[in-house]
Amino acid sequence: MSAISFTIHKEISGKKGRAGIIDTAHGSIETPAYIPVGTKATVKGVLPQGLQDIGTQAVLANTYHLYLEPGDEIVKKNNGLGTFMNWLGPTFTDSGGFQVFSLGAGFETSVSKFGNEDEIEHESENSGQFGRKVNFYSEEFATSHGKLAIIDEEGVTFTSHINGSLHRFTAERSIEIQHNLGADILFAFDECTSPTADYNYQREAMDRTHRWAKRSIMAHKGNIDAARNQGLYGVVQGGRHNDLRAESAKILATMDFDGFGIGGSFTKFDLSEALDSAIHHLPDEKPRHLLGMGEPEDILIGIEKGCDTFDCVLPSRAGRNGTIYTRFGKINIKNAKYKDDTTPLAEWSEHLARTDATYTHSYLHHLHRSDEMLGGTIATMINIEFFLKLTADARIAILEGRWEEFKERTMGEFYSL
Repeated sequence: MSAISFTIHKEISGKKGRAGIIDTAHGSIETPAYIPVGTKATVKGVLPQGLQDIGTQAVLANTYHLYLEPGDEIVKKNNGLGTFMNWLGPTFTDSGGFQVFSLGAGFETSVSKFGNEDEIEHESENSGQFGRKVNFYSEEFATSHGKLAIIDEEGVTFTSHINGSLHRFTAERSIEIQHNLGADILFAFDECTSPTADYNYQREAMDRTHRWAKRSIMAHKGNIDAARNQGLYGVVQGGRHNDLRAESAKILATMDFDGFGIGGSFTKFDLSEALDSAIHHLPDEKPRHLLGMGEPEDILIGIEKGCDTFDCVLPSRAGRNGTIYTRFGKINIKNAKYKDDTTPLAEWSEHLARTDATYTHSYLHHLHRSDEMLGGTIATMINIEFFLKLTADARIAILEGRWEEFKERTMGEFYSL
């Protein structure tokens, strides 16, 4: 018997999209659903009770970061991720693969370089995977601190972005770490390539991902207690090449996964075709998670194409930087025009409206201009609530048979500013 189950309640007419429910050991997730990212067992600046208050159903944490700090054994001693972070609902952990290949490899490469913690916290949350041009797909490459990350058939040896210490991830080790973390839904270890990698390397990495997928399943099933309570997703790869994505989906669909993730290594502009290529070959009866969705239009595309859950660091990162997602588009609360704006923030947040909070645009402007932590907290909660409501409203629209109307109205309003 699978550790999770998925029930489809209604499909979008003529599309792959659907509304359903994923049942896990720690509760249910009504889909489509946005899953806030708590990279290090915390959604930055927001208490778990706050997440619950705004309607969060599940959170996703990062295997790479929790392995390095505080260590997966420490999380296990605290009775797993949910207990550790005082979150009672369902939890996800990604495989750590994206961070191993990007963060562990360093950024002193051809195009892009990352610096602060906000940029490196959890890109497989993966706002960065769509269109990122980091060149980290060669077999051996120098890190920013002069060490090497080496990919081989068994796994990858990499250096910590924290202190340069040497580490080793294999499919088996990634699963072992995720078992220790204790999330309800895990991801198989995969090689996430750069979108700029050539076709031959994309195929080589995809084939290696499939071999690692088989090993991930064996490692997962070998731990009977974990397999009874934790579901395992395989991850479709193939870069920007639709034939490879289709092939990857076909192969993974034959394996005994509980669900599937759609990995990165394609640009934002490839999204629609990339999803079509993959999802057409994945079984309808199993849930699909799109790793790292960012903007509202991307989530709407993902829903229509047949994805059920989504994660991305963008809402919290944008909030800390002063960007607020509203029904009528994004605003930068740091702009001078908000200094004297006494409009209540409750107009953008049902939660704030329910609590009769008197925060205004002027107040949030002040907090951000003064680098006060509360500014990031308020903005992050507004943004996460926006994405939670977007997917919740999408679910209602699907159930009521008015998807097209909902999609057109939502897109028209968001880009009306």
